Amino acid sequence: MDTRESRYVIVARIAYHLAQEVLPRYSHPKSPHRYTLPQLATCVLLAFYLRLSYRDMEAWLLATDKVCAVLELKRVPDYSTLARAYKRLLRMKVLDQMRRKLLDEMGTEEEVIASDSTGYATSQASAYYRSRTGRRMREFHKGAYAVGTRSQFILAWRQGRGPGHDSVFLKGLRREARRYASKGHWVMLADAGFDGQGVTERDLIPPIRRGGNLVDPERIARAELVAAARLDGLFGQRWKTETVNSVIKRKFGDAIRSRLAPLQNREPAVKGLVYNLHR
Repeated sequence: MDTRESRYVIVARIAYHLAQEVLPRYSHPKSPHRYTLPQLATCVLLAFYLRLSYRDMEAWLLATDKVCAVLELKRVPDYSTLARAYKRLLRMKVLDQMRRKLLDEMGTEEEVIASDSTGYATSQASAYYRSRTGRRMREFHKGAYAVGTRSQFILAWRQGRGPGHDSVFLKGLRREARRYASKGHWVMLADAGFDGQGVTERDLIPPIRRGGNLVDPERIARAELVAAARLDGLFGQRWKTETVNSVIKRKFGDAIRSRLAPLQNREPAVKGLVYNLHR
């Protein structure tokens, strides 16, 4: 008898555990109690993880007894119930709490944190179709992620609209990611797109050279530190966050699936959470 366990069952179990930790069991004592809120939230996360529509997710659950057993589902929720669950349950506060709970349980501690952003298309049309029709992607959603180079977990995320400068994400990413930084010396790596007034001594970010040579002594000193970090291989660890961006897009899609703006703004965070569950 094959005793191996499907990764879908493992992801469902972890997501269900995290949802139970941060969500109440029911929204109201007199609600129908057909499903618990953690059950619905986990089903939605699985839909993003599997890149399935809510209709297809309903059919997938009907065909997957082991996942239903892990989620303690006595009946499979309707696709419209899942759509409403995403809107009502998986708010940014809940997504942040689930990420923190997972990282705390894993005992994540990092000495080197790498940050980068990536863009998500607002249309499901392929890049080939857009190029043939001459439709340029003039606006897109951005997800900025801070990644621990040792664990390759996403430690923090921010979202916004592009095109635009990434420096607006730096303070928020650093503030959240340092919860998982080593108590001693730690640094944050990022490309020149994050250069701005929020850069501190812990940030190894190449200064942007506007119009030629650097003049400000602090920027010159930072450029020398980055050059030294390149030589000893430290700055080369920044590629790990680009790898994470690539994994997210290949496995969970490079486009935003929601139609409402508030739901679209959550999707970079949802993709970051399902990536951590995948890890």
